[in-house]
Amino acid sequence: MTTAPPGRIRVLIADDQRVVRDGLGMLVALIDGVEIVGLASDGAEAVRLAEAHRPDVILMDLRMPGLDGATATAQVRQRLPGTQVLVLTTYADEGAILAALRAGALGYLTKDASAEQIEAAIRAVHAGQTHLDAAVQARLVATVTSQEPAQGPAPDQAGHGRPPPAGLTSREAEVLTLLASGLSNAEIAQRLYLSNATVKTHINRIFAKTGARDRAQAVRFAYQHGLATPAP
Repeated sequence: MTTAPPGRIRVLIADDQRVVRDGLGMLVALIDGVEIVGLASDGAEAVRLAEAHRPDVILMDLRMPGLDGATATAQVRQRLPGTQVLVLTTYADEGAILAALRAGALGYLTKDASAEQIEAAIRAVHAGQTHLDAAVQARLVATVTSQEPAQGPAPDQAGHGRPPPAGLTSREAEVLTLLASGLSNAEIAQRLYLSNATVKTHINRIFAKTGARDRAQAVRFAYQHGLATPAP
């Protein structure tokens, strides 16, 4: 297992196209405080190299031969909970986005992202913060708001005077609203003057009460039950 100087962000890149993989490697290597620890040509190699080098962040393509990026992400997150995954892919359809988020990816960029956007995303996910580019956020919101609610009142029927749905406390409803707006745990903590641990506890309780398996499903619940509304 390789090591890096303290404070450096150790990055693994997984992409089946060599020109993309090598180009990303050169670009990311220029970022101050970042070190490339491996280049993988498919999902299976990404998992093997991740286990060998234990990177802080993996830049993961989704459509790769053999083991795809979403499956590789799920395996990495299960085996190496300290490694965060930032998806960097050509695809921004709702199926790809939801598959990646459900697998445990913390960030999602498309390959037209600038060097500055890639650097910002790497630093964000390394800090445990969700990072979705604007187009991906818009597609995710469009997906959850286009589906009919499975139960409970429609969003336009959910008045402020009604108790929160699913037995949520007022604070949990507030946390869920901020989560649905795209804020990370740290940003929610700062907004509500709470500790990160308290926010995490609230989110775990939200998942349990709403039946959500992940943040994407919690966001859908928020929109379906009027706790969040799409931006005008």
